[in-house]
Amino acid sequence: MRTFILRIKPVLALLVLVLCSCKESIPETPSQILWYTEPATQWNEALPLGNGSLGVMVFGHPTQERIQLNDDSLWPADKDDWDDPEGNPDDLKTIRTLLFEGKNDQADSLFVAKFSRKRVVRSHQTLGDLFIDFEHDSITDYRRTLDISKAIAKLSYKSDNQIVTEKLFVSHPKRVIAIELSTDNSNGLSAKLRLSRPQDKGVPTAETVVRHPDLLVMKGEVTQREGFFNSEPYPLLDGVQFETCLKVQHEGGTLISGGDYLELKDVRKATLYIVSNSSYYFDDYEDQNQKDLQALASQTFDALEKEHIEDYQGLYSRLTFQLEDNQLDSIPTDQRLERVKAGHVDTNLESLLFQYGRYLLISSSRVGTNPANLQGLWNEHINAPWNADYHLNINLQMNYWLADVTHLGELNAPLFDYIDRLVASGKSTARTNFGCNGTFIPHATDLWVPTWLRAPTAYWGCSVGAGGWLMQHYWQHYEFTRDAAFLKERVFPALHEVARFYSDWLIEDPRDGSLISAPSTSPENRYYNTEGESVATCLGSAMDQQIIYEVFDNYLKACHILNIDNAFVKTIASQKSQLRPGFVLGSDGRILEWDREYDEPEPGHRHMSHLYGFHPGNYVTQNETPELFEAVRKTLDYRLANGGAGTGWSRAWLINCSARLLDGDMAHKHIQLLLQKSMSTNLFDLHPPFQIDGNFGYTAGVAELLLQSHEINGIRVLPALPTAWKNGCIKGLKARGGLSFDLHWKDHELEKAVISSDFDQSIHLIHKDQRIPIAVTKDEPLTYRP
Repeated sequence: MRTFILRIKPVLALLVLVLCSCKESIPETPSQILWYTEPATQWNEALPLGNGSLGVMVFGHPTQERIQLNDDSLWPADKDDWDDPEGNPDDLKTIRTLLFEGKNDQADSLFVAKFSRKRVVRSHQTLGDLFIDFEHDSITDYRRTLDISKAIAKLSYKSDNQIVTEKLFVSHPKRVIAIELSTDNSNGLSAKLRLSRPQDKGVPTAETVVRHPDLLVMKGEVTQREGFFNSEPYPLLDGVQFETCLKVQHEGGTLISGGDYLELKDVRKATLYIVSNSSYYFDDYEDQNQKDLQALASQTFDALEKEHIEDYQGLYSRLTFQLEDNQLDSIPTDQRLERVKAGHVDTNLESLLFQYGRYLLISSSRVGTNPANLQGLWNEHINAPWNADYHLNINLQMNYWLADVTHLGELNAPLFDYIDRLVASGKSTARTNFGCNGTFIPHATDLWVPTWLRAPTAYWGCSVGAGGWLMQHYWQHYEFTRDAAFLKERVFPALHEVARFYSDWLIEDPRDGSLISAPSTSPENRYYNTEGESVATCLGSAMDQQIIYEVFDNYLKACHILNIDNAFVKTIASQKSQLRPGFVLGSDGRILEWDREYDEPEPGHRHMSHLYGFHPGNYVTQNETPELFEAVRKTLDYRLANGGAGTGWSRAWLINCSARLLDGDMAHKHIQLLLQKSMSTNLFDLHPPFQIDGNFGYTAGVAELLLQSHEINGIRVLPALPTAWKNGCIKGLKARGGLSFDLHWKDHELEKAVISSDFDQSIHLIHKDQRIPIAVTKDEPLTYRP
């Protein structure tokens, strides 16, 4: 087959890229709007918006509107006595002895007793609600929308046959929630505006007052009266303080001030501006609110909207994705989802869900904010499920799988800032509890970055792999960008501390002399030991061994690039060669999850941690390790045959694994199941309940179906294209090495790939069974046609 390559001169590059649009393969751009003909009746039906730190959930009720408010910094206080547990190196030695003696149940119990803070309840919390009580009658022609291409929600309906509209967005440049209410009715509209916050175990958590005739202010402090620490009640009576200000402008009619509310009377148009700041971000958060309000004084709603769209689209519009239009945009989103649950395929809903993941990340993770938590930043609770905290045994990591590959690399910044805080905090835990140098990072933590273990059972929370897993994100961002300063200043310092910990943590396995992690678990899973007991700890689980190998491997690569050569580097190289392999096959050809071949109480467990080195790692590939590649498939088949992937995020992980297996139809089967079993009507992923990692993981999985750059000797284009995706294109996907790809296909065949690079380099393009060498020049897009 002949290969044609066209190099585009820089002067013509923009013109050619505009002309080479997706419309070559498919007729029109599908809608990027979620829309509904009824208001939300529950939180999982409301529509999310956010600017990274502030967020809202819009219910869209025409008479009793609820706009639930969110702030990513609203947590109960840190406490001085919430510190490292009593465990010490002697206790660790005892646990290891118990494991050598086969007393795994005793090792489990001692690990929890000495090294875990057991049950902990300290939760991210809601900011509260804006309620708008309208005086409306005879509601007709209702429509509620979320345009994810502009990050704007709209509500329209008729009251007494007169149009009423509501438009809402959350501005990142101006740090404000902006709402415009308007009507065509000559009599205007009337509504009461109220700010409130849920009580904490019957105790008020905020007070609302009218400060000026047009300013409603809610002020409060986060508490957790049902807090727990070390599995004992621990009421938290103080926390982050906040102030939320609602400023009202109106045309026509009057604005009435009540004691704790504002009331619109016969108003043609009203503009509501909500600014909110907390003591976490600002020492004088009330003064910051005044500055934020002053910044709005000279700006119209339309100008603010224009600025918001430009800022948002500066990120969102970097990537477009289109599949052949199946003409279903005229059907409300919830009805389309019901069609899929009935067995229909809706490819445009699949592409919409892909972009929705990017939308949610832009909305919940911006430079200078906290990283997206288990619920992004959208949370209506005082006591949220799983504390809406940071789980580090896959969930936080999955939140950011999509960032680099979908052209949102700088949105990693909150994650990296948070990791640096964890690295600093974990040095004390590593030294005090385990007698190790470096840093220890646990499987779960929160805003205040405590690094002690938390779980009442060993299988659920006594894991040591989180630190290494987080280092993968640092390393991969370097691979995508080749930013030498980032490698030296951000990656290496953190990677060095994690490598130091694992270097000290490893011990020799008395059975064969290999180096192992002990005690070691496979997150949230158990096995039957030789005594028939359901236990968690072992001598070198697959995940621990794979993660430590990856940490050591990347550390040595970093040292080579940075010209670092010393005694510690030689130690890591020696230990890497002595590590027990993380991939060991059992008698049936599956990959072992623990140190030996054991039966398990949950053969269909939702976590697939023993496949870490396959995905999200890159140790196993079809070309380099074909035997392990087939073993991965057997392992997944076994998991699924026993009921695996029951939760949304687990299904998303399977989509990614299917892509890495180069099996597009397997992936599409799980895309269908994700939509059928784990998707709310507002397209939030359900664990259940809502957990945002499934949204992010899905988007990352779709990217893996279309482009893969993790292999040593090539970049795969359309490696796992599902049969259902007959025609389409994606523009703006990123690959490792500073590369960007626009891919167009028709009748399941690649039409062309447009490749751009930040560097002069030579690559191998892999398409089907072809490996094509290509030289790319910095800033000169190149077109490949098979």
